[in-house]
Amino acid sequence: MLTRKQHKLLLFIDAHLKQTGFSPSFDEMKEAMGLKSKSGIHRLISGLEERGFLRRHHHRARALEVIQLPEMAPAPTAPSTNVVHADFSRPAAQTLKVPLYGRIAAGLPIEAMAETDSFLDVPLTLVGTGEYYALEVTGDSMIDAGIMDGDFVVIRRTESVENGQIVVALIDDNDVTLKRLRRKGNAIALEPANPNYETRIVPAERLKIQGKLAGLIRRYH
Repeated sequence: MLTRKQHKLLLFIDAHLKQTGFSPSFDEMKEAMGLKSKSGIHRLISGLEERGFLRRHHHRARALEVIQLPEMAPAPTAPSTNVVHADFSRPAAQTLKVPLYGRIAAGLPIEAMAETDSFLDVPLTLVGTGEYYALEVTGDSMIDAGIMDGDFVVIRRTESVENGQIVVALIDDNDVTLKRLRRKGNAIALEPANPNYETRIVPAERLKIQGKLAGLIRRYH
């Protein structure tokens, strides 16, 4: 038996592994679960390990392996509702269609790309409440964050972000970029995840947040 939080985290990790080929970071798991600290994620992972659903490879960074997945059982008639019963069969995949606005390096405000006939099927485990869109990544400036050329990033539209989150930023109303955000006084640093690229420092008034990274989809040809 799993708690609902354990079940949700396990599905998130499984979807992330399938779509990206690597484990989510603790920050990504914390955001997906709506938790304020990483200690809660550690407890959930330990619980999943103890129950045989998850395995950690301690000799590799961010290496998690899903052993098996439970399925949500019908709601019980008894008062207790915080438990998920497992029958070890995989749940049917469910997806959400989100608009695909083109390439992140296009240099256009998201609003300028809003009219589109292209959509991307995104697993529901990667999204929550709110409005989402997708962009195709070009270049390798975020490769050390596991974001590669040709990947599709799923973005939750919001202007509210925290330090360290990967965001879509609009600079001077015409230049769009995907970078990790750090606030430095009245300026904002947009950090690449590749040592071959330099951090860009932008006055806060010249920058608008177009959304934050919610997930990533990689297609293999």
